[in-house]
Amino acid sequence: MRTRESLGAVLVALLLAGCASTQAPVLYPNAKLKEVGKDQAERDIEACRTLADEYVKSTAGKDIAKGAAVGGVAGAAVGAVGGAVSGRGAGVGAAVGAATGATAGAAHGAIKQTGPSPVYKRYVDRCLHERGYDVLGWQ
Repeated sequence: MRTRESLGAVLVALLLAGCASTQAPVLYPNAKLKEVGKDQAERDIEACRTLADEYVKSTAGKDIAKGAAVGGVAGAAVGAVGGAVSGRGAGVGAAVGAATGATAGAAHGAIKQTGPSPVYKRYVDRCLHERGYDVLGWQ
């Protein structure tokens, strides 16, 4: 039963992380932006993002896996102590702790990945700069 609840928590965290990653570059209204207009600028942003998707590796999977591994080890250690102290056995406590820790760690890794990586942003910024835009930052 706890495994299903834990899996549900991870799925919710992943969905929230996906929803939160809608950051986009903010352009300064320089001569280029005034010349082409917002619609063309949006198309150029999308083109630069597509290029970044091709050339920049995502770290989302690594962050989630690393969080799950670290959480699982820490949870097993804490669970073993808790199980031994409570009298339910170190093995049972370690198993419950590992499952809980891995779930919490995976959720933390998913939440950590709420926006584009710095390298992805830099790639898009440079692409837009080469097209004549001035990127102020990301929101």
